[in-house]
Amino acid sequence: MESIQFNGLSELDPVDQEMVKTITKEYYDKIQQALKNMTSLVVHIKTHKKEGHRHKYEIMIRALAPTRIFESCKGDEASNWDLASALHGALKNIQSEIQHAFHD
Repeated sequence: MESIQFNGLSELDPVDQEMVKTITKEYYDKIQQALKNMTSLVVHIKTHKKEGHRHKYEIMIRALAPTRIFESCKGDEASNWDLASALHGALKNIQSEIQHAFHD
């Protein structure tokens, strides 16, 4: 069963909301496979509103497992003017965190 929580999703346009859900579901299976016992995935989307038409997006992701909580690092890869790039960066970062934790 997929257990994905989205925070800040309502601030986005419906097209962006669907894109975020689609990309997250693609990575969810990979993260679930790496953790094996993940209880939930939390995606927090923060929109920095600037004057003008563009917004900067900051994504923070938490993967909750019974024994541990993994968080994506804040950095350039999780913050971008392009929502898809910021999301991909944050999801790749959390995958890297999980792989690093279980590396023998």
